[in-house]
Amino acid sequence: MVHPRATRATRATRATRALRTTALTAATALALSLGLPSATATTSAHPAGAARPGDIVTSSPTSFHPLPGQPTRTRAWHMEYRSATAKGTPNVVSGTVIVPDDGRTGPRPLVTYAVGTVGLADSCAPSAGFPKGTTVEANLIQQLTARGWAVAVTDYEGLGTPGDHTYTVGRAEGQAVLDAARAAQRLPGAVRAGVTEDSPVGIMGYSQGGQASSWAAELHSTYAPELKVKGTATGGVPADLLKVADFNNGNVGAGLILMAAVGQDAAFPELDLAKYLNDKGRHYVGFMKKNCVAIDAIAGAFKKISDVTVKNPLYEADWQQRLRESDLGTRKPDAPVFLYHGTLDELIPYGVGKQLRADWCAKGAEVRWAPIPLGEHVVGAVAGAVPAADWLAGRFAGKPAHGNCG
Repeated sequence: MVHPRATRATRATRATRALRTTALTAATALALSLGLPSATATTSAHPAGAARPGDIVTSSPTSFHPLPGQPTRTRAWHMEYRSATAKGTPNVVSGTVIVPDDGRTGPRPLVTYAVGTVGLADSCAPSAGFPKGTTVEANLIQQLTARGWAVAVTDYEGLGTPGDHTYTVGRAEGQAVLDAARAAQRLPGAVRAGVTEDSPVGIMGYSQGGQASSWAAELHSTYAPELKVKGTATGGVPADLLKVADFNNGNVGAGLILMAAVGQDAAFPELDLAKYLNDKGRHYVGFMKKNCVAIDAIAGAFKKISDVTVKNPLYEADWQQRLRESDLGTRKPDAPVFLYHGTLDELIPYGVGKQLRADWCAKGAEVRWAPIPLGEHVVGAVAGAVPAADWLAGRFAGKPAHGNCG
C-alpha cells in the first residue's frame, strides 16, 4: 500500500512498478470472463416514476484489490445506478464505490474516477476486475484511497449492464461519471463512512477516462450543479475524435478506431456501422465485443480503415456530426482543471491536448497545463497520476489552483 505521507518520488516509483506488474499479469486475464459479484443486498431508492440520475438501483458488497489477493484497508460496494444516454434517455450504469476503512464518519473527499480504455465486453468492466485484482488502474486508485479519499468508479454505459458499450461517446461518459458521484453520496454504507452531499468532489481520469472526466467537467454546471466539484485532473485527452482517428489509421492504435466506431454505433444506431463493414471488419467487430483491450489492441494494430470497410464511414456527414458532438473545448469547466499530456504520446496526439488547453483558456477556464516531457501514453498515465492527485489535494484544502493560461 502507498503510505499517504510517502514522498512524491517514492509514490511515483511504486506506482510505476505496480502498474507495470499489473499490466503484465492482467494482459491475458482482461480477456477472460470476470463475473461480477452476485448481489447479496439490493436497495431501491425511489419508485420508477420518481427516479433521478444517480439513484441506486441495486447495491452489494464487493472487494477492492489492486493486485490479485492484495489486501487493502477499504470497504467497497458494487452498484447499479441511474444515468442517461447521449440522447438523454434514462438508463442504468454499473460501478464501484471504494471507501477507506479508517473509522472516519465526517465528510471526506470523494473522487469520481474514470478509467482508461478497458474494452467492449462486460468482463472488461472495472467492477469485474476489482475483486480479482486485475483492473489495471486499481493501483492508481489505491493512491487516492491511501489519502483517505473515497472513490467512485463508473463502468460506463454498456459495460456490466445490457447493451453495447458506448465507447468514446463523450456526453454519455461524462454523465455516467457525474452520476457515479451522486450514487456514492446516496449509498448507505458509503454515507456512514463520510461520503455525503457535503463531501468535496474531485473528477479524475486519463485516456478514455480523460475524455470522460473532461466531459464531466464541462457538464457539471448544467447536469449536476449540486455536486461540490473542486477540480478536475484529466490527462491524455482524446478531445477531437476525428483527429485521433486520422492519427491512428494504420498505426499501433488502429484497433481503437474500430472500437470507437462500435461505441458510436451503439449510442446512435442510425449510423448503421454494419453497412460499411466488409467480412474482415465484421469479424473484428465480433471479436472485439467478446474481448478486452489487451487482446483487441493487438488484433487491430496497424490495420487501416480501408482494410475493414467497403466505404469509410468517417467521411460521411452523419458520422462526422456525431463524432463532432463528442468534441471537447466547446464549454467552459466551472471549476479549475489540471490538464496533462505526454509530449510523445503515440495514441492521442500531443497537439490535441495543447488545443484543448487553448480552447479552455480562451473561454476563461482556470487551467493548469502540465506537459510530460518524452512521455508516451502509458508513461503519461503513471507519471501524471501523483502530480494530478497532489493537485486535487490542494483543491480539497482550499488552496489557489494557480492556472497557467497566460
